[in-house]
Amino acid sequence: MTGGMIVPVILSGGSGTRLWPMSRPERPKQFLPLTADDTMLQLTARRARGERFGAPIVVANASHAEMVETQLEAAGIAAEAVILEPAARNTAPAIALAALAAPKPDDALLVMPSDHVIADVDAFHAAITAALPLVNDGWLVTFGIEPDAPETGYGWIQTGDEIAPGVHRVARFVEKPPRDRAEAMLAAGGHAWNGGIFLFRADIFLGALASHAPEMLRCAQRAMDAATREGTRILPDAEAFGASPADSIDYAVMEKADRVAVVPVAMGWSDVGSWDALHAISERDGDGNCHRGEVIALDTSNCLLRSDGVRIAAVGVSDLVVVASGNDVLILPRGRSQEIKKLIEAMKR
Repeated sequence: MTGGMIVPVILSGGSGTRLWPMSRPERPKQFLPLTADDTMLQLTARRARGERFGAPIVVANASHAEMVETQLEAAGIAAEAVILEPAARNTAPAIALAALAAPKPDDALLVMPSDHVIADVDAFHAAITAALPLVNDGWLVTFGIEPDAPETGYGWIQTGDEIAPGVHRVARFVEKPPRDRAEAMLAAGGHAWNGGIFLFRADIFLGALASHAPEMLRCAQRAMDAATREGTRILPDAEAFGASPADSIDYAVMEKADRVAVVPVAMGWSDVGSWDALHAISERDGDGNCHRGEVIALDTSNCLLRSDGVRIAAVGVSDLVVVASGNDVLILPRGRSQEIKKLIEAMKR
């Protein structure tokens, strides 16, 4: 066994602009109650609680420090540490900071994005249990999402030989594929979506960084050595961390390391990457509408209607996304919510 608990590492640095206008850089989607009364951050922290889990380490944007602490406190969760990134350098350096802050070098780190949905927490915990023996033996483990569509917006993982019950060696990581390739992988089986959830020992991950991204490890180590600490807050040195290469854990480590395994799991996962995705996973009324906030809908079907202030009144419409937040109202046909990126670029111009 590892020398300590499973330490949840919650990555909370995202800006969440795909769910504009509710999600904004100053309050991105992980801090919003999108699927329940709890926020996405609170739900993420709650699903890694229990006897075998230690206090979480949260890696967040420095400007969100107070929100992180307030929301965890409201959920009754005391963090091991809240590491405040002075700059965004992607997931590999963020995880390096957390690994260096782990209570024990051989603690198992459960790395999770702060803004994903997992509907079947029991299935998630069963996958963790299946992965632990290999983690204890020094493997880097990722959790592959059982695919149900030829998604082009996710990376994929080809599963290799089964090396333990429910656990496979990773044959290869696949970049976000074109539609025809995604359809072929779905039809062939033996592939999973890359959901960005990982389990490995802190010392094993740092050793992999030393082998495959040594400059990143040096910068993270310097940043933590010179960090200032205020209670559970850790503020890594800005100059040292800013000098780190920016790279994802997939590119920096997972695609290069030798002992990398995947646990395929169907657990009701969604990255809630768009308003369409939220509509798909939300409870809907008899007309196919999901609504939250001050909403009146008559003769209206298959719409997502949300407001955090002004009233939305809809009559005789269908297949729309209508979201009102502050002084902004978004209206678009369902199926086109990925185009919000174009809207934001237009507004910036």
